[in-house]
Amino acid sequence: MAYKNLQHFIQRLEEAGELVRIKEFVDPKLQITEITDRISKQYGPALLFENTGTDFPVLINSMGNYKRMCMALGVENMDDISKEIEGMFKMLTGPKDSILDKLKMLPKLGQISSWMPKVVSGKGECQEVVMKNPDITKFPVLTCWPEDGGPFITLPVIHTKDPHTGIRNVGMYRMQVFEPTMTGMHWHKHKVSARHYNEYKALGQKMPVAVALGGDPVYTYAATAPLPDGIDEYMLAGFLRKKKVELVQCLTQDIQVPADADIIIEGYVDPAEDWIWEGPFGDHTGYYSLADWYPRFHITCITHRKNAVFPATIVGIPPQEDAWIGKATERIFLAPIKMTMVPEIIDMVLPMEGVFHNLVIVKIKKDYAGQALKVMNSMWGAGQMMFTKMMVVVDGDVNIHDNLAVAKYISENVDPQNDIIYSNGPMDVLDHSCSKAAFGGKMGIDATKKFPEEKRSESIINTAHILINKEEIKSTYTEIKDINDSLLQLGVSLVVVSVEKNRKGHIAELNKALFEHEGFKQVKVIIFLEHTIDISDLADAVWRFSNNVDPKRDAFTVNAFSDDEISHVGFDGTRKTKELDGFTRDWPNILANTPEIIEQVDAMWDKLGLGPLIPSPSRKYIKQVYEGGAIAR
Repeated sequence: MAYKNLQHFIQRLEEAGELVRIKEFVDPKLQITEITDRISKQYGPALLFENTGTDFPVLINSMGNYKRMCMALGVENMDDISKEIEGMFKMLTGPKDSILDKLKMLPKLGQISSWMPKVVSGKGECQEVVMKNPDITKFPVLTCWPEDGGPFITLPVIHTKDPHTGIRNVGMYRMQVFEPTMTGMHWHKHKVSARHYNEYKALGQKMPVAVALGGDPVYTYAATAPLPDGIDEYMLAGFLRKKKVELVQCLTQDIQVPADADIIIEGYVDPAEDWIWEGPFGDHTGYYSLADWYPRFHITCITHRKNAVFPATIVGIPPQEDAWIGKATERIFLAPIKMTMVPEIIDMVLPMEGVFHNLVIVKIKKDYAGQALKVMNSMWGAGQMMFTKMMVVVDGDVNIHDNLAVAKYISENVDPQNDIIYSNGPMDVLDHSCSKAAFGGKMGIDATKKFPEEKRSESIINTAHILINKEEIKSTYTEIKDINDSLLQLGVSLVVVSVEKNRKGHIAELNKALFEHEGFKQVKVIIFLEHTIDISDLADAVWRFSNNVDPKRDAFTVNAFSDDEISHVGFDGTRKTKELDGFTRDWPNILANTPEIIEQVDAMWDKLGLGPLIPSPSRKYIKQVYEGGAIAR
């Protein structure tokens, strides 16, 4: 369904019992983050902070669970969208044997045309109020985490256009506020807006940019969607809301923006100008993305609707609101991937602990040897899937939405020396584990049932009764602080070990020694993490591991001596340093709020209307923060 505006969405959330209005004053600097972090990790309600010290309330966590994400997209179930796309694709591309078949298509073609965006004359609701002197600091822009470089706009829908073709791109890139009329523009080099910037630079022209905040929530989703270059995001938005997006002309820039948005920020980027040092920023990886040089965005005009609401989000250690936006992409784009590139795909999952780009699980209908490898290579070549660090391919009847079921399937079907491949390729700019920025190792795991020609051995190892004498191991290897072998009793041949790394080559050496130890001879995989981590929390362990590992660099395979024995692999998921690992890049800190902010929020909690006190997640993570600020020391 189409929402008339953001207020309409807020009304529907409130009617569904999915929103809490907070009337107590809450500071946009750190306090809103602290409250939202507690709520989002409980999959709690959307929050409308009505007293922000400005004229504008803040809406946050509005898509922070499955139900609200579906409400934003106007569906009961996200898979309904994928099914509709698949049905439409089959109808449009299938054979048309008669004139009647062709005539039957006309209503659908008319419906599709009704979803195309349209520029309307006059002003929109987004232009009801024109700021006499534009000043972005008049809005409740959040400072999210203690080491952030400043306040950041976190849900901007950013409009640019190709200077040669005029084709619009709509993306989402954080914006650090530096001055009343200047922000940073944090678009990564792989993004379409960065390409537009380079084209304006080649032409020696200033680049017009417009930023929309609010309006129908589907605009926010469409800005994050991994559409191919040249496909209008507002066509996707029109399809999702079943109504065309109406656009109006900006007042000072040649850009069109949604008429029903809450706030419009107009301006330009001058490619001839020096870039600005932007960041750090507490990012969706759960770590700070560190400061770097990015273009300056100069504000020429700000307009807004009457009674505008300022939309925001926070990102950080999962789960957060962005996990549900990612879930929508996972479900919606399953059909296009299946229909155009990987026909054998049945389903895919991007677990939230993998923070989008670190881990994907793909289920296929397997018909021949090597098919899993074919699927891996196809998907690594598919748009933003190129950033995927670890890809697991399964088949059969396994439910890939059940993490334990997937882990068991991998354990049963993977021979580490035979079924894991390593490669190099482009990585997400936010991946801090790569030895070189935005370029590093990838891993593909073929966890499908094997055809005879794919097998090294017929041996099947039962891990259900493996027993490890943890105290003996820890007394022998004093650097080992804890061992989590709970998965062994569940049929998963994987052990997590926390270790205090203290010398060069330490993990490789320890890996070899452990796999020679009697207790580990039937274990396939060891994951090594730092001694400060609570490895009893497996979700946290997966999150830290997937962030900290470069699979090609940090995997240590121990081949089997014969076909009757299993092979092993250990992964170094610890922090990398120059002293111990020859790692020369800065390593970011993990995210946690300050004790002062935690105590302030504890003290005001009873006034917020959010029920019994929810303890701060930061109390746990403060213990894991390294010395230093955003950069670990």
